[in-house]
Amino acid sequence: MSTVETSARVGKAAAAIDAAKAEGRAALVAYLPVGYPDVDGSVAAAKAAVAGGADVVELGLPYSDPTMDGATIQKAVDVCLANRTRPADVLRAVEAVASTGAAVLVMTYYPPIDRYGVDRWAADLASAGGAGLITPDLIPDEAGAWIAASDEHDLERVFLVAPSSTDARLATTSAACRGFVYAASLMGVTGTRATVGSGAAELVRRTRAAGAERVCVGLGVSTPAQATEVAGYADGVIVGSAFVQRLLDADSSAAGARAVGELAEALAEGVRTRP
Repeated sequence: MSTVETSARVGKAAAAIDAAKAEGRAALVAYLPVGYPDVDGSVAAAKAAVAGGADVVELGLPYSDPTMDGATIQKAVDVCLANRTRPADVLRAVEAVASTGAAVLVMTYYPPIDRYGVDRWAADLASAGGAGLITPDLIPDEAGAWIAASDEHDLERVFLVAPSSTDARLATTSAACRGFVYAASLMGVTGTRATVGSGAAELVRRTRAAGAERVCVGLGVSTPAQATEVAGYADGVIVGSAFVQRLLDADSSAAGARAVGELAEALAEGVRTRP
C-alpha cells in the first residue's frame, strides 16, 4: 500500500476491488457517461450495470475537448453536451448510483473541475457519496490542488499509466494514487478492439513492482473472453466503449439499460472464469 493511502482509510473503490480479490477474482469496472440518452437514462443504465455484476462504476462528466475518448464515447458525449449536462447533474447521478451500494468514481478531464472549484467539487462529491476521481489528463506533478482536496475529503484519486511510462513515472504515479492505478492497455484512445494490448500484462507487472497495490486495466476490453484474459493478471477489468455502444444501439432508454445489464452479467461471468 502506498504511503499516502496508509494515512487514510481504504476508499470505496479500493474496498470493492479487495472484496473481489477475496473471492478469488478481479473486479468489474463499468464506465458510462452521464447524460446519455439523458441524465435519468444514464442513471438507469449505471444501476443496471451494478445489478448485472459491476463492482465499481465510473460516471463520465461530459467535456467538449476530450483527449482519450474514441469515436463511440465521443458520439454519446456529444449528445450529453447537447443536452446541457452539467457537473450538478453528474453529482445527482453519483448520489443515485451510490445508493445501490456500488463504489462510484467520476471519470473527468480536469478543466471542468478546475472551473467548478477543486475544493468545492471535492466537498460536493464526498457529500453525494462518490468515491473519488479518475483524471486521464492530469499527472501527479500538476495535481497539488486535487491531492490536497482529496486528502481533506477522504476521496480516492486515480491517475493513469501507459506502456510508454518509465519506471520512475510508474513509481511516482503509484505513490500518488489512492484506490488503484489505471493501466491503459495501449497507446491510443478508447474503443472496442479484437485484442487487448499485448503489453498490458507487462505494464501491470511493472506498475506493481513500482509500488502499486491495485492495478486495473482499461482500453480495448469489450468481450467476456477479453475480461477473462485481463482478469488473469489485473486486479480490475475496466469496460467503457462496449457499454456505451449498447446504449447507442438501443431504441429506448429502457432497452439500453437492459442491454447494459446483460453485458454486465456476461462480463461479470468473464472475470470469474479462470483463463
